[in-house]
Amino acid sequence: MIWPSVDKLLKRVDSKYTLVIAASKRARELAQNPKSAVSKPVTVALQEIDQGTITYQRSNQGAK
Repeated sequence: MIWPSVDKLLKRVDSKYTLVIAASKRARELAQNPKSAVSKPVTVALQEIDQGTITYQRSNQGAK
């Protein structure tokens, strides 16, 4: 079973696409940080979203 659950995570963001983008950007930050000793950056990113540790801000730019 996946923890935190996708349903629980979707209560924190407005769409599943936003969830994927926010988690992937944060996971990339964790993976590229030499001070970070995280073995599973995606899991840590999803846990941070679930806990409300990180937030996101949508840009006003649409698809062009």
